[in-house]
Amino acid sequence: MNHFTFLAAIDFSTMTTFLWVALIVAVGMLIWDTVEVGRNDAANLVNAAYGARILTRRNAVWVAGIGVVLGACMSSGVIETARKGIFDPALLDDAIQKALAIYIAVYIVDTALLYGYSAFGMPVSTTACLVFELLGASYAVGGSEIVKWPNAGKVVFAIIASSVISGNAWFYVQRAVRGAIRDRGDNLITLLLHGAWAGGGMLAMLTYFMIIKGMKSVPVVKSFNTEVIEAYGAAPVVLVLWLGFAVVIHMALVTFRQKAARRLFPGLAIIGTLCMGFAFGQNDLANCAAPGLSAITLIEHHDQGVGFASKVNLPGWMLFASGLLLLSGMLTKRAHRVTQAAVSAGSMSNVVALYAPRWCQRIARRILKLRKTNELTGSTMAPSPIKPGTDQVRDYDPLRACVILGVSASVIAMASSFQLPVSTTYVTFAAVISTGAADRILQRGDAELKLARTIWVVFSWFSAAVVAAIAAGLVCWLIATTGVWGIGIGLGLNLTARTVLNKRGDRQAKRTEEEAEERLNPEQFSDYEG
Repeated sequence: MNHFTFLAAIDFSTMTTFLWVALIVAVGMLIWDTVEVGRNDAANLVNAAYGARILTRRNAVWVAGIGVVLGACMSSGVIETARKGIFDPALLDDAIQKALAIYIAVYIVDTALLYGYSAFGMPVSTTACLVFELLGASYAVGGSEIVKWPNAGKVVFAIIASSVISGNAWFYVQRAVRGAIRDRGDNLITLLLHGAWAGGGMLAMLTYFMIIKGMKSVPVVKSFNTEVIEAYGAAPVVLVLWLGFAVVIHMALVTFRQKAARRLFPGLAIIGTLCMGFAFGQNDLANCAAPGLSAITLIEHHDQGVGFASKVNLPGWMLFASGLLLLSGMLTKRAHRVTQAAVSAGSMSNVVALYAPRWCQRIARRILKLRKTNELTGSTMAPSPIKPGTDQVRDYDPLRACVILGVSASVIAMASSFQLPVSTTYVTFAAVISTGAADRILQRGDAELKLARTIWVVFSWFSAAVVAAIAAGLVCWLIATTGVWGIGIGLGLNLTARTVLNKRGDRQAKRTEEEAEERLNPEQFSDYEG
C-alpha cells in the first residue's frame, strides 16, 4: 500500500456513523495528544542545556527537536509494544466499536490529564499514563481476559526499575566526576588531567546506545552489529570508542588550549541534548501516536476484523509527521512552565519559585532534620550559580548538564532497543535530583521546598496512574455502550476540565512567583562566594 494514500484506502461507503465520528476524532486527537506529550515532556529534553544556560530555551528546543524527529521515524518497535502489547484487540471478537472505544477513551483522558499537569508545571510520565489508560479501558470492555498482564507488568517494572537504577547511577557518576573536576569545569590544567576520560566516556556511551543499539535497524549499523558486536562483544567496542574519543578530546585541548577548555562541556551538553531528543522521539512517540494510528488502521480494515488491523504496519510518513507535532508542543508556553519547574527542583540557587503542598513541606522538613548539622552546613564542590563574567543566574553548570544528558539518553535508548516504553519523565527527573544531591543542593536556601517539590512530583506520578486507569475505564464503557453520544460527552468533559485546570494553574503560578520574590534578598548567593 502506498503510504501517502493511507486514508484513501478506506472504503467509506461501508462506514457507519460511529466509524465516521471515530475517524475524525482519532485523527484530531492524535494531533492534539502528540502536541500535549511534547508540551509536558519538553522538560525532559531541554532542562539540562537550559538550566546550565548553555542555550536559550528556544534554541535548546530546536536542537532537541532535530533529534526528536529523527527518533520518531525509528520508533515503530516501541509503538508495537504500546499498540498491542498491553491488551489483545483480537480477543474482542471483532467488536470494532469496543476496540475503537478503548483508543478514543485513552485520548480523551490523556489530553486532559497531560494538559492539567502542564498547566501546573508538573512533569508527568506520559508512558505510565498510556499504560494505565490502556489497562483501565481494555478491562472495562473486555475484562481481564484480554489484558496481557505479563507484558503490562514487564513494562511497569521497566519504568520503575529504570528510574531507581539510573537514579543511583547518576548520583555516583556525578560524585566521581565532580570529585575529580570540582568547580573547575573550564580550567585547562584540570581538563588536561580529567577532561579526556570524562568527555570520552560520555561520547562512548552515547555512540553505543544511540547508534549501535538505538539505530540497529539501519543496514550499516545492523551489519556492524553482526560482524563486530557479535564477534567481539560490546565491552571491547565501548572501550575502543572511549579511548578514541578521549584521544580526540585531549588533542583538542592541547591544540586549542583555553578556548577548547571553555567549550568542552558546553559542547558535549549540546550533543547530549540532540541525543536526548533522539531517544525521546524513539521511545515516547508510542505514548501519543499508537492509539490514533491503531484506530485509523482499525477503521481502514473494519470489514476485515480487529485481528487483521492489528497486524498492519504503520506508515513512515505518519511517524515523521508525529515527530514534527512533538516539536510544536515543545515550543508552547506551557512547555516552558514545565521546564522551569523541573529545572528549579534541582537548582543549586538559594531561592526558587516552586509549589508544594504543606504536607509535602512537613515531610521534607522532618527528613532534613534527620541529617547531621555538619552535613547541612558543609561546603559544596559545585560552582557558583552566578555565571562567570555575567550577572546571569544558572541552575547548574555544564559539567552536571553533561552527566544528566549522557546517562539519561543512554538509558532511554537502551530501553527502546528492547522495544520497552520507559518513562522519560521518571528517568530525567531522577537524573536532575540525583545529580543535585551529589552536588549538595539540599544544604542551603530553599532546600525544604526543593525536597518537598520532589515528594509532590513523585506522589503525583502514582496518583496520575490511578486517575488514568479509572477515568479511561469509565469513558471507554460510556463510548462502548452509547456510541457517538459517549464520544460527545467525553469530549465535553475533557474541554471543561481543561478550562478549569488552566485557570487554577495560572493562579498557582502567579502566587508561586510572588512568594519567591518575597524570599529574595541581595545576599541570596553569598554562601557561594569566596
